[in-house]
Amino acid sequence: MDGNIERIKCLIIGSGPAGYSAAIYAARADLHPVVYTGMQMGGQLTTTTEVDNYPGYPNGTDGTAMMEDFKNQAERFGTDVRFGMATKVEFSNEVGGIHKVTIDESKVIEANTVIISTGATAKYLGIESEQRLIGGGVSACATCDGFFYKGQDVVVIGAGDTAAEEATYLSNICRKVTILVRKDYMRASKAMQHRVNKTENIEVMYNTELDEVLGDKVVEGVMAINNISKEKTKLDVTGVFVAIGHKPNTEIFKGILDMDEVGYLITKGKTTKTNLPGVFAAGDVQDKEYRQAITAAGTGCMAALDSERYLGSLE
Repeated sequence: MDGNIERIKCLIIGSGPAGYSAAIYAARADLHPVVYTGMQMGGQLTTTTEVDNYPGYPNGTDGTAMMEDFKNQAERFGTDVRFGMATKVEFSNEVGGIHKVTIDESKVIEANTVIISTGATAKYLGIESEQRLIGGGVSACATCDGFFYKGQDVVVIGAGDTAAEEATYLSNICRKVTILVRKDYMRASKAMQHRVNKTENIEVMYNTELDEVLGDKVVEGVMAINNISKEKTKLDVTGVFVAIGHKPNTEIFKGILDMDEVGYLITKGKTTKTNLPGVFAAGDVQDKEYRQAITAAGTGCMAALDSERYLGSLE
């Protein structure tokens, strides 16, 4: 066999809670999994400074430390964790077929099963001050980080259902929530708009965009700008929640695996099975509803079990 081609039982693409959980279960089932981490080892969670809502951490932890714990546990059972990125896939459509995945455009992995846990990437506005303060008060997940702003004033950026949901969730925790909407209307469903309008501590500022996030190491306020009058307004907030959507990391699977209009992989029923035999998907790459570490870990477990059962059926 070519030295640049390696044959394995189980390949896991991605290293967040889903990927490492899949690795733990697959390794304990003697599938000898190989994990390729992607460019962001540990996934999105490594951008979160504090994790307080994952069971087993009574005093909380930070995302990077938590993912290191996951990695160490996977390796304890024999998982081979490697730094590298899948750049091309050739999946078989036959039961028992071999799937080929190219890593970093050079090494080819031939695998009996593949678990995809490449996650999703939160969309941000891209302004310098916002990027600099991600993890310091700028977040893309209210259910992850809202607790830290209890009794404080925060701002939500966005106009769709996600923004409305984040704002109403935060309204139960925070003193005041201000939504910045760049047009003169919200795109959210009528039901979600009614919820926003009925909530006393939510204020909506239309035709308004985020101009700058203020603060050195943590958010100390924002400067909002009316895109018609160009008038700027300073808002004294301690948290900024960007709710303009997520993009699943599924570009290399387009035209090969079934996905929805946004790009989330479609799995069958309550399983992690994709449309191709022996290829499974777990975590945020196939979950646009919950997007939590614990739900990602749960589907990672499911993918490993589905993979084990698939291989068992071939014997």
